[in-house]
Amino acid sequence: MSNSKLQKDALDYHSSGRPGKIEVISTKPTQTKRDLSLAYSPGVAEPCLKIAENTDDVYKYTAKGNLVAVISNGTAVLGLGDIGPEASKPVMEGKGVLFKIFADIDVFDIELNTKDVEAFIACVKAMEPTFGGINLEDIKAPECFEIEQRLRDELSIPIMHDDQHGTAIISGAALLNALELVEKPIGDIKMVVNGAGASAMSCSKLFIALGVKKENLIMLDSKGTLNPSRTDLDNYKQYFVNATDANTLEDALKGADVFVGLSKANILSQDMIRSMADNPIVFAMANPDPEIAYQTAIDARPDIIMATGRSDHPNQVNNVLGFPFIFRGALDVRATKINEEMKLAAVKAIANLAKEPVPESVMRAYNESALEFGRNYIIPKPIDPRLIETVSPAVAKAAIDSGVAKRVIEDWDAYRLELRNRLGLDNKFIRRMMTQARQHPKQVVFAEADNIKILKAAQIVKEEGIAIPVLLGNVTKIKEMLEENGIDLGNVTIIDPLMEDAKREAYGAKFFAERQRKGINIYESVKLMRDRNYYGCMMVNEGECDAFISGLTKNYPKSLKPAMQIIGRETGISKVAGMYIIMTKKGPFFFADTTVNIDPTEAELVEITKMTHAEVLKLGVKPNIAMLSYSNFGSAKGEVPEKVSNAVSYLHKNHPEIVVDGDIQANFAMNNDMLKENFPFSRLVDKEVNTFIFPNLAAGNIAYKFAQSFAGAESMGPVLLGFNKSVHFLQLGSSVREIVNMVAVAVLDAESKK
Repeated sequence: MSNSKLQKDALDYHSSGRPGKIEVISTKPTQTKRDLSLAYSPGVAEPCLKIAENTDDVYKYTAKGNLVAVISNGTAVLGLGDIGPEASKPVMEGKGVLFKIFADIDVFDIELNTKDVEAFIACVKAMEPTFGGINLEDIKAPECFEIEQRLRDELSIPIMHDDQHGTAIISGAALLNALELVEKPIGDIKMVVNGAGASAMSCSKLFIALGVKKENLIMLDSKGTLNPSRTDLDNYKQYFVNATDANTLEDALKGADVFVGLSKANILSQDMIRSMADNPIVFAMANPDPEIAYQTAIDARPDIIMATGRSDHPNQVNNVLGFPFIFRGALDVRATKINEEMKLAAVKAIANLAKEPVPESVMRAYNESALEFGRNYIIPKPIDPRLIETVSPAVAKAAIDSGVAKRVIEDWDAYRLELRNRLGLDNKFIRRMMTQARQHPKQVVFAEADNIKILKAAQIVKEEGIAIPVLLGNVTKIKEMLEENGIDLGNVTIIDPLMEDAKREAYGAKFFAERQRKGINIYESVKLMRDRNYYGCMMVNEGECDAFISGLTKNYPKSLKPAMQIIGRETGISKVAGMYIIMTKKGPFFFADTTVNIDPTEAELVEITKMTHAEVLKLGVKPNIAMLSYSNFGSAKGEVPEKVSNAVSYLHKNHPEIVVDGDIQANFAMNNDMLKENFPFSRLVDKEVNTFIFPNLAAGNIAYKFAQSFAGAESMGPVLLGFNKSVHFLQLGSSVREIVNMVAVAVLDAESKK
């Protein structure tokens, strides 16, 4: 993506719709007059009086215990430097988003218009009654050291400057595991740290706490090594002064075991790496480009263990592995601070998690068949769902053991379950799906490329590496739209079927050969290829593209017919079906059949269930399936409950691997307590039902549209099941985001069918 295009997209992203990235929503009902009288006057007086009697009750009656302030004065924003508090706000909002999606922590971002240390400290101290914790962010050194230390000493809530400690904790975990792999005792290694800012100093202090000998650590700033001859060093740098003959990075690296870079891009050469000891460990963490390119380092030393801050290489040192879960654990025990014991507990928890068997969902997301602890996997992946239930309990326990917790957790299994339940799977589900799609991007043909939403989605999937778009439509018109809207698709393929006479003739002849005894002649077959839905389906059928997307501007039956005639069904499949994915706070729900079969038979319900089961598994979720009816296990008679019950009986007998039950009403399927109390025999008892098979099209279509409208949920679909190739359709009026999601589904489908 060009810099100008990235700039425009970033500005559009932040300004479109409601400006910014965050909002405040009520967690209690507010629909009625009574609700409002409880939320505010006069009812609100009651919790106020309770808190006045006992200040600790603020945690019981308000959101303080789950509320973190992300605070900056904008003096060291990313790589942009001192750009001011207002300019830092997008970063602070973004940090709030990460807190929420990874650890369900609410955030107010606060930007302070002061560079005065005393004024900054006084302002934050005055806000202590509001927040359960403080995340300091993007404050320049050396002021950040005093600010954090003073606030830790003078406040009784957890404080952490993530720029200092976040990278330290993650890289500390990576260091422990890398040293274990190369069998080097941490007390014996020689370490070189390039960079002497807040993050480098914090990392170095943590490494020393983990066992690195201070005299074996050489630190460099932009002027060279921190050695006794330097007269320009402040008190913070003085701590890292060591006697050394080395003055430059090149000198310092000779014979070194570990290089830690927190400086700038491309300052490390292959010769420098070659001069290091056997099995060198190189953490090149400058962003966005490391101190040495990943492949360049690997080429120089095949025995290297390499980590960077980038997601496109193994061993990404990413702060999101730490700060959400550290604060989650600290908040849950009402810790008065985040101390060294808690940081070290986080380090060891992250390090140990990398040695555990990796969940199939994570391996699938990264297209790895055997991801395991080793040189290319020394720290967990950021999307690993086990992080919250691993790191947060370790931090919470360390807080309790070190005496800084006001709340003690007795049942750790129950706490881990609570952590799992805190987060819906929707964000993880989408991220995992996108990550997996990037492993094998496919050529996806868009039938409606003369639509601005399609073009924007095509740009996103191309830039994200999810798919290679192929556009169908009037070439001149599409190019004009791209130019007018500043959309850069590079050398994307654009095809106008009306201008492809030879190809239409060839496609028409092949179509006629398949359909000549089904009421169509050769002239009509060729003419149909003027339709982009027919043309695009032929491209996929002939292997010229991998997947087909249509339906944004045409009604569903008109889009579906060409696919039925050209692509056809998979071998052994008698009916295709449609499935919608509804993303909610509780996770994704899968609804089928919602779009194709009007009144399926028992046998067709069985086939729909089997296809849905396979598709949900393919998307990385274990399906627990309810086959719905207006009856509960025979409580009402009629054609619908009878056919559903018979389909379930067949599945129980012939496919015991499928977790399914019915006939069952939707409210019982969604309420496990009610199900267990009334129907304890059901195979869905103690299961989280996430997949629903409807007895007919009317029920399925109505249900998913109600779910979309009333739950405030995002939907994906229809995902078509049973086609021989990857063919999928959009809802009329789908958003750009929904189109991108469907392209990811189409890419995964194409890969599985390959």
